[in-house]
Amino acid sequence: MATIHVDGTAYPVDPGDHLLHACLSHGLDLPYFCWHPALGSVGACRQCAVTQFHDEHDTHGRLVMACMTAATDGTRISIADPQAVEFRASVIEWLMTNHPHDCPVCEEGGECHLQDMTLMSGHVYRRYRFRKRTHRNQYLGPFVKHEMNRCIACYRCVRFYREYAGGRDLDVFGAHNHVYFGRQADGVLESEFSGNLVEVCPTGVFTDKTLSAVYTRKWDLHSAPSVCVHCGLGCNTFPNARYGELRRVINRYHHELNGYFLCDRGRYGHAFVSQPSRIRGPLQAHGDGDRGNGNSDGSSDLRPIDRSHALEQLTAMLRERGAGGVLIGIGSPRASLEANFALRALVGPEHFSQGIADAEHRLLAAVLELLQRAPAPVATLREAEAADAALVLGENLPDTAPRLALALRQMVRHASFALAAHEQVPAWQDAAVRDLGRDTRSPLFIASPDATRLDDVATPLRAAPPDIVRLSLAVLHALDAAAPAVPDLPEDQQALAGRIAQALQRAQRPLIIAGTGAGSEALLRTAAAIAGALVRSGRAARMLLTVPECNSLGLALLGGAPLSAALAAAAAGASAGQAATLLVLENDLYRRADRASVDAALQGARHVVVLDHTLHATARRAQLVLPAATFAESSGTLINCEGRAQRFFQLLFPQDEVAASWRWLNEAACACDPTAARWDGLDQVIAALTAELPALSAVRAAAPGAQLRVDGSRIASAPHRESGRTAMYADRTVHEPPPPANADAPYTGSMEGYYGPMPAALYPFFWTPAWNSEQGLNKFQQEVGGPLRGGPAGAHVIQAGGESPGGAAPAVPAAVPAAMPAAFAPRAGAWLLIPQHRVFGSDELSARAPAVAERITAPTLGLNPEDAALLGVGDGDPVEIAIEEPPRPGPPHRLAAELRPALARGVAALSVGLPDQPWVSLPAWARLTRARA
Repeated sequence: MATIHVDGTAYPVDPGDHLLHACLSHGLDLPYFCWHPALGSVGACRQCAVTQFHDEHDTHGRLVMACMTAATDGTRISIADPQAVEFRASVIEWLMTNHPHDCPVCEEGGECHLQDMTLMSGHVYRRYRFRKRTHRNQYLGPFVKHEMNRCIACYRCVRFYREYAGGRDLDVFGAHNHVYFGRQADGVLESEFSGNLVEVCPTGVFTDKTLSAVYTRKWDLHSAPSVCVHCGLGCNTFPNARYGELRRVINRYHHELNGYFLCDRGRYGHAFVSQPSRIRGPLQAHGDGDRGNGNSDGSSDLRPIDRSHALEQLTAMLRERGAGGVLIGIGSPRASLEANFALRALVGPEHFSQGIADAEHRLLAAVLELLQRAPAPVATLREAEAADAALVLGENLPDTAPRLALALRQMVRHASFALAAHEQVPAWQDAAVRDLGRDTRSPLFIASPDATRLDDVATPLRAAPPDIVRLSLAVLHALDAAAPAVPDLPEDQQALAGRIAQALQRAQRPLIIAGTGAGSEALLRTAAAIAGALVRSGRAARMLLTVPECNSLGLALLGGAPLSAALAAAAAGASAGQAATLLVLENDLYRRADRASVDAALQGARHVVVLDHTLHATARRAQLVLPAATFAESSGTLINCEGRAQRFFQLLFPQDEVAASWRWLNEAACACDPTAARWDGLDQVIAALTAELPALSAVRAAAPGAQLRVDGSRIASAPHRESGRTAMYADRTVHEPPPPANADAPYTGSMEGYYGPMPAALYPFFWTPAWNSEQGLNKFQQEVGGPLRGGPAGAHVIQAGGESPGGAAPAVPAAVPAAMPAAFAPRAGAWLLIPQHRVFGSDELSARAPAVAERITAPTLGLNPEDAALLGVGDGDPVEIAIEEPPRPGPPHRLAAELRPALARGVAALSVGLPDQPWVSLPAWARLTRARA
């Protein structure tokens, strides 16, 4: 440690930091613009000036920029020195000469970093009276609004978008006082991280376009800690609401996970909560009780009923279990752990289905087994970013796990940091480090059937899935001679496997990544075996296995049969005199299985009850639909791909009959059985869950319970500056309604409550006097860029069965595939269909958000141009697809061809999960023919 002196007070600091970082970490207020904790220093704005003194006898000193000056031992500076104060005020004044006087109407108002820094510098009156420079704003797509006249040329936007996130369609143009930050021409920002510009920009140049349509001043937005529900990484978020309506989602800092940034799917996919397709009250099939009454497509004519009638109907259906009926519960990987457990408790473990396809069921079981065996420690996103070599097997991360892809984009810079350290250039000198390491990267190998958006910083390896498995097994054999060798591997692939193994062996912190997106259990097992071999060789290796949905791993921990078993039981029940009642929890079965199987099950079941928040194809076939709460309207627990249980908390309190799924299920259970335990709050559900499943006991530690009080008070969920509260409902009543009661969390529904130091999992927002923007986060961190004060957010629930991380790994042969896969051989007239996921569209919930829907393109069938030539099709031509295998072939359907030059020969990439696209079990062999137009 070093010691610096700031205005006569000594502070211990890390000598590797710069002065701005050191001052902010100690809670000192020092203005800045261009610096950002994740982006490093470039010294563009000159706002963080301080006076540096030679020694204790120096009374004059000299001005230095704190973000560009190392915090060396003995440094003496002054923030309050008059010349530094005057200089900082003059910087603000010249930056403001062209800034419009539009704070009252600017959408950044109330959380504007420029406002904060202007007041902090003392520049409160403007002397400039001349014509201001003006720019034309651009259309940048459905996510981000552009107001270039507010720019202060801090360069944060292009530094994040181009240098950090790898985007290429936003840049800076012009020079001097006429620089312009935007695209070469109007158009949609291409990067899936474009929404971070809204938080990165310290002014109102880039603002949230979706919020603009339902705008509310930032100080009036209620907030609650939450978890993203659009993939399996578990990024932390803050949903914001006003007038009982969800208005936006912003990043919630988590040191080990998402850090400062979110992907656009997580930021803008929330609008499904407010869509017309929301189910706001119980619905019942109209007519004689038969589903599909009057509709040719088999859907029900659903009519609203009241809550008491709905519970009577549900109770009657459940009681039929004792009269020769079977009760089958179908869970969901997008429902909370508590909701799935409530369903499991109601129907019994033997009648609980996970609600996912057989292939995904097998893959998740393999992921869980590998995490429990722990051949290597599981990496957090932060550890993935800190790796110095990585191998990605079969997964297209920018589409299936975008925030992990962003972490890998930073991982490749570690070689340049090492080079900079050798040349004694501080790591925070961003421009210098980038120039020095322009042609130096840490090794990143991506083995996939098709191109990915990480290829520009990686060594891409193109092969069909079976050949990727063989290549990964060759890497394993090169690392550990006890592993089986791969016969008949071509010499070039053998040499490549040796190169990969050598790069991983040379690294100190290698990382191995695989996931369920490739549909290959062999890849999962081989990835874990490679990580285990590296651990045995003394490397601090990590592995990371991605899963598709927000609670996929939690569902796997609960256990249960695959969806096919539940569908088969329901379809066969009628003929066997065991007609089933199906309880479907937050799941559209037509997205999980082929239409014929789902139709047969729904038709064969005696009753179908759906609990969900969105009206989808399965709900339209139900007899009874109950309105479930979304993540914003309930509290619950999700378990991410690394086994971390995290709590999301209720923000909206609907005035209609919407309720958490577990509340509907428990109320029905109690109505059927007076001796059943009644759960009045989330804590009781968690207590019951951990009592029945002791392996999940760590779920209790994910966040404090609802009974927590600090200084005798609940935590305030409304900001200190909330305005107009008493007039919100003046058009309906002159009386202020009481804040909603929250039985599941320790929050009030108002600003009257505690807001101070608290457990990190509970912060509802980050605000502190003089720091109204998200930059105030530094006041809540142990140090800038470090963990939050208040301990970890979340708790790991998966207990490894083997040695502790870094210890002995299981034997290699137990982890690899049981049989050596054969080399891929294209079939005459047939292609291997593989899934092609899309960051916008493949996720069910975000696809219902209007802004995200604008980014969804039509489904396609990707083909290598040479394969397309064999079929006689060009780009956009229709192709008919006839599934041959697996055993239940689907009906032919057609898609437009998309020529993809990087795609492996003999493989066709089928878009999956897009709206109105039929489900197909992949991978599968199919015959392709050119379809008639």
